[in-house]
Amino acid sequence: MLKNLEELRKSRDWSLQDIADKLGIAKSTYAGYESGYRRPPLHALIQIANLFDVSIDYLLAREHTIDITDRLLQGKQKISIDHMVLDQEECDEFVAFIRAKRDIKKKLR
Repeated sequence: MLKNLEELRKSRDWSLQDIADKLGIAKSTYAGYESGYRRPPLHALIQIANLFDVSIDYLLAREHTIDITDRLLQGKQKISIDHMVLDQEECDEFVAFIRAKRDIKKKLR
């Protein structure tokens, strides 16, 4: 059900305990949400969506994309490549690279 939880947690370098503490629940409860063993009540879904700044549809895998550009550029989102978190300069360069690549593709059409 909540296939994106682990990905979201790891993208921020948070442990299961970190999330549980932020939500005010037991680590085992949150781990159950991530594994699919437990289903969170509506109020917990809202808290989780707010914590990760995503929609409930995204958490429920009803929405397959998430635009993190603004969060990356503001330093509010972390991503990693090859298990290494990108620093702010690398995030800025990453976004600039993708935008430049897309511009080139448009010009070649």
